Amino acid sequence: MPESPTGPGAPRAPYMRVLAALLADIESGKYGPGDPIPSEAELCKAHGVARETARRAVRVLRERGIVETEWGKGSRVKDAGPGQHEAALGDGGSE
Repeated sequence: MPESPTGPGAPRAPYMRVLAALLADIESGKYGPGDPIPSEAELCKAHGVARETARRAVRVLRERGIVETEWGKGSRVKDAGPGQHEAALGDGGSE
């Protein structure tokens, strides 16, 4: 039996919904290299999640090398060469 259900109707952890939304915005170009992503407070309000949930989604992006966070200034999309973000995105659901 798999560790977690898969498929389009499978339940997802709240941080994964926030992560997927941020990844979609980055991929679409809404947030480009050097652009700030929404703050934890803004993510909480937009997605109806707890602060730790928003924090975890941003942490996954940071661990994958997609964003960088500077204390007191927030998180920004890292400058990446062609295809580097796509490679860092992985399957988006292994966390």
